[in-house]
Amino acid sequence: MGNKTFLIIIIFLISACSSVPQNTSNSCKIFDERYLWYKHSKKVEQKWGTPIHIQLAIIKMESDFDWLAKPPRQKLFKVIPFKRPSSSFGYSQAVNGTWEQYKKETGNKLAVRTRFKDSVDFIGWYTNKSSSILKIPKNDAFKQYVAYHEGWGNYKYYKKNKKIISLAKRVEKQSNIYKKQLNECSSSLSRNKYIIF
Repeated sequence: MGNKTFLIIIIFLISACSSVPQNTSNSCKIFDERYLWYKHSKKVEQKWGTPIHIQLAIIKMESDFDWLAKPPRQKLFKVIPFKRPSSSFGYSQAVNGTWEQYKKETGNKLAVRTRFKDSVDFIGWYTNKSSSILKIPKNDAFKQYVAYHEGWGNYKYYKKNKKIISLAKRVEKQSNIYKKQLNECSSSLSRNKYIIF
């Protein structure tokens, strides 16, 4: 088997496992489709203390669970596609520099932004640092998202930014919806399931 054929097969297998869930507004539906995602999110909650519903709400806002999400290209003269405004990529929309910092600090050197497991672990790591640096409770979806979007240095200026306030309110609302849904299905999710690949 040639290298190109092998690469095509790998890409196909990854993409087959990484399609966007049908209903990204319902946490129970997401985990019904992607049970391993529940296991990964639960592990992050236990490891970093970041509630599952907040992990999901951040991903919902950032990429809507699209593993290949990137910011739209800017346009020259409103028509010609130009460069992207940032290096944000994957489920978590982590930028290159912060992703490299995460890999270095956690020792997760093989982490990739297109893998859900790594993306939620990144969110756990980031929100944990926000809690440590900015004293934001890990269950405060609004302020955690502000810090996530704006960065630790720019967090203090957010009250002047109507756009980020609006986005953070949407994340907070979505996290509350996810939380309510998870309360209804968490007992069935917590039971051991057989995973068929």
